[in-house]
This record gives sequence, C-alpha cells and structure tokens, in this order.
Amino acid sequence: MDIPWAQRLQRIPPYPFREIAAIKAKMLAEGDEPIDFGIGDPDMPTPDYVIAALCEAARDPETHPYDESGFGTPEFKEAVAAFMASRFGVDVRPDGEVQGTIGCKEALAHITWAYVDPSDIVLVPDPAYSVYKVQTTWCGGAPFPMPLLAENGFLPDLEAIPIPVRKAAKLMFINYPNNPTSAVAETDFFAEVVEFARRNEIIIVHDCAYSEVTYDGYETHSILEVEGAKDVAIEMHSFSKTFNMTGWRVAWACGGAPFIEALSKAKSNVDSGTFMAIQRAGIAALEGYDEFIVSLRAEYQRRRDALVAGLNSLGFDISPPKAAFYIWAPIPKSYQTAADFAKDLLAECGVLVIPGAVYGDYGEGFVRLSLTIKGQDKMGQIDEAIRRIRDNLNIEW
Repeated sequence: MDIPWAQRLQRIPPYPFREIAAIKAKMLAEGDEPIDFGIGDPDMPTPDYVIAALCEAARDPETHPYDESGFGTPEFKEAVAAFMASRFGVDVRPDGEVQGTIGCKEALAHITWAYVDPSDIVLVPDPAYSVYKVQTTWCGGAPFPMPLLAENGFLPDLEAIPIPVRKAAKLMFINYPNNPTSAVAETDFFAEVVEFARRNEIIIVHDCAYSEVTYDGYETHSILEVEGAKDVAIEMHSFSKTFNMTGWRVAWACGGAPFIEALSKAKSNVDSGTFMAIQRAGIAALEGYDEFIVSLRAEYQRRRDALVAGLNSLGFDISPPKAAFYIWAPIPKSYQTAADFAKDLLAECGVLVIPGAVYGDYGEGFVRLSLTIKGQDKMGQIDEAIRRIRDNLNIEW
C-alpha cells in the first residue's frame, strides 16, 4: 500500500550524507573497509565494574518491574545529585530537580514536546546535533539558527539575534562541549546566557553530554553553576560518552523544578523509565568515576594529539580541542564544498569523515573527524589515514 508518511516526517530534509554512504557501502561490498572517523560512538568497552553491577542488579527480582516513581529510583537521583555537587559544585534536589532519562536524545526530544507548540520559535545552534532542529520541526515549531562561527569561538552571538525573535522565542538549545565543533564554554558565557534567558523569558536547554571527555587537565562547566540558572535552565547529562555506555540508554536531566516536572509529564505518556538494574549500574558508574575517568581521558588525548599533529603536517591549521572527541577541520581551498572533500577522502584515500553541512548551513567549509575508531590498532589507523591523504590527494591551501 502506498500510504503517505505523516507530514511531520515529510518535513525532515533528505539525508545529506547519502552519496558518501553509497561510496562506503560499495567499498564494504568489495571487501575494502574504510578508516572510519565518522561515527561518534565510543569504541572502548563499558568498565568491568559497571557490567558487574548490572549483572548483580539484574538477578534481583526487585529491579524487574516498572520503575513507578516517574523520575528514577531514589538511589539513582541521590547519586546524580551527589555527582553534580562533587563535580560542579551544583546543588540539585534529588526530589523535584532530577529526572532519570533513557539517554540524552530522548530527554532532548521530550523537553521539546513538553513546551513547543506550532509556530513557537526555538533558538537552535548551527552547526549542531540534528535532534534540536528536527524535534522543533516535528512539533510544528520554527527553528531559528544561531550561527556558531570560528571568530566567536563557536559560541552564539546572542546580541545578533533580532529583538522580535528573542522576544518571541520559547526555548534555546546550547551544547558545550560542542558537537560537532568541540568548542567549550566558560562560566562567563553561561552567565550571559542565563541573563539573556531571564530578560527574554526563554527556557535554556543545555546538552552537556560531552562534559567529561576533556584534555590537558581542562574541566568543563555546568550552566547550573551560574546563580539563578535553575530559574531558566534544564541541563542534560549522559553516561554514554563518560563511561562508554551509549547502548545502555541511561542519562539524566537536572535543573529548575518546573522544567523537570514538564519533562516527566511528557515522558510518562511515552515511556516507562529506565530498567532499574541499569539505574543501579549507573550509580556504580558514578561511584567509580574518579578512578575510571583518568584512563578514558588519557586514551582520547593520545588519539587527539596524533590526529591533530598528522593533519597539521598536511597543511591544516588545527588547535587541539580542549574537550569532546571530535576534530573540526576546515577544508582546503582547492575544494568548493565539504561534501566534495569528504567524497574524495573516501573514494581516493579510503578515509571517512563527515561533511560539516550535515550539521547545518554554517557547518559548510568544515569536516568532522571523530576520535572513536573501529578496529584494534587505533594509532596505526590514524597514521595510515594521514599517509593515504598525503599520497593520494593534492591539497592546496
């Protein structure tokens, strides 16, 4: 039967990576697997102590029913509140200011559905993770782009937002450390955002999924560190990137009680919460954070240093990012578009990267390379990728 899709699904633009995906599929069919810097999925295993906690919890029949709390088990919320206090110096109440979620993606989607009506304006960074714009569009809202430009450190220029737009806007999404640019934000920027939101009656949704993947001793910040932030902000945190738990689907939101209540009401009509055994594993993960995070950061920093040095040896001018596991690289002047450059890297060098325009119009002129790499010899693949590019592409700057 040829039944049309719902209009909300039809409003999503075509997948922009299709041509490169077709080249990759052809290579794989011919037995030639590319060196893949595309996927942003941790390639290291979940820590053994977290797996052990899950196994123990899964054997306990008390974890098998629905979690009827609607917000997460008391123990899970208390562990989250303790982590926010120790890591960021932020005080959130376990009851009323913390919500367990089935990953950050789910939380970002549901907070949008909780607030956005047709024609509501939502301020969305560009380039950005697609969920912000797609979910706004699905709700019938109007995403308004906030350009993230290199000259601004990939932070939005709030004063460049037209006054009628900022007065009409309902939500603003921000994401630091940032995907795809790996930019970071300091507390003075967050203070500016909080004041902007208060002045214009906007809810801030801060996607903080990459907060713990940092380098050279750098420590990221929570927007909730800013005085009064809970009046205007909700922040999403994830176990996925911090503990290599992407498939586990466990995360949390914290912030102002009205926003947590709205998120919980939306969730209660769609899902039934995270498996309680996984919540117990999440508690164990947080309790072992201090010991585990050192090795995670060291491994990603090793890869970051090798990839940045290799790219710079080819003529790129890339500063090592302070956080997240992405390299945001400008394309050579010999290429018109990032898609053209990415296509040649894949077809001529067997190296897969993501064209920046996938993340929005202002991503054009860049490609994203992830430090998460399949296969055993990660450093060898980085070295081989640089060699292939040097030997097979005539790059002009």
